[in-house]
Amino acid sequence: MAHVYYDRDADLNLLSGKTIAIFGYGSQGHAHAQNLKDSGANVIIGLHEGSKSKEKAEKDGFEVYTVAEATKRADVVMFLIPDHLQASTYKNDVLPNLKADAKLAFAHGFAIHFGQITPEANHDVFMVAPKGPGHMVRHMYKEGKGVPCLIAIYQDASGKAKDFSLAYASAIGGGRAGIIETSFREETETDLFGEQAVLCGGISQLMQDGFQTLVDAGYQPEMAYFECINEMKLIVDMIFEGGLSWMRYSISDTAKYGDMTAGPRVIGDESRKAMKQLLLEIQDGTFARDWILENQTGRPRMKKWAKAAQEAPCEAVGKELRKMMPWMEQKEVPKF
Repeated sequence: MAHVYYDRDADLNLLSGKTIAIFGYGSQGHAHAQNLKDSGANVIIGLHEGSKSKEKAEKDGFEVYTVAEATKRADVVMFLIPDHLQASTYKNDVLPNLKADAKLAFAHGFAIHFGQITPEANHDVFMVAPKGPGHMVRHMYKEGKGVPCLIAIYQDASGKAKDFSLAYASAIGGGRAGIIETSFREETETDLFGEQAVLCGGISQLMQDGFQTLVDAGYQPEMAYFECINEMKLIVDMIFEGGLSWMRYSISDTAKYGDMTAGPRVIGDESRKAMKQLLLEIQDGTFARDWILENQTGRPRMKKWAKAAQEAPCEAVGKELRKMMPWMEQKEVPKF
């Protein structure tokens, strides 16, 4: 089992006198920056020229610089920009301006683990990754609580990288909930696998295929949407609150029996074989290579896929049904 650290294990004095530059002011960026500031740290923001986030960051009371200028001023730089931008940002803006003893921090291990960034040996390199969206990280901090965090050490030039990562995680609220130590490899590979096989790829495909199976069999699309897509939230909420056992305790006996008899038929040997293949492609770098090339060529496959996904029949049905749900604020993505 993983070892869990709490606020009592962290020394926030390690942040004293340090300037922390947060690169990016999106979901995670604003939460890290504001929580660190409220914990007494000196925080500045680094943004690319023309960033739409500059006005918001300044309104929140932060000094905003270009990434290059922020790097010159910083003792710690935290990368909270998209994975595919980190390598070029490091090469062009960070490396030429980095202090000799500055620390490099990440909230996801992709760029380090897959060799997109190769730090010089004199820098501490660590990860602090809250296991929740930025708005929740900020909200829980303001409530006097926190979101669990992961920490990992890739390079310990100072001999204090772990201590500093614990202080940083504690300062954003992680120590109130629990801080779990992992590695860049473990965080990166499990995160990618979860996204692909279960949370995004697996679940969304399962819902769409269930919807289409019912529609193809002659059932009304609205009924198919309710049963295969809309009610997913009810099930996930129960799992979130008390695990699979609580969900199974809460549903009807008929649903329990269906769970027992049908689940292994839908997710059987072929699905598990596909999961193992996905994991292998993550571990050997195949996925990372493909994703990097997709970005370098302007994302042609991803744009085509996203357009088709928006135009899927289930999306049109869901949009109409959500109009019948006044308790929920409707969201809509920009059209391709």
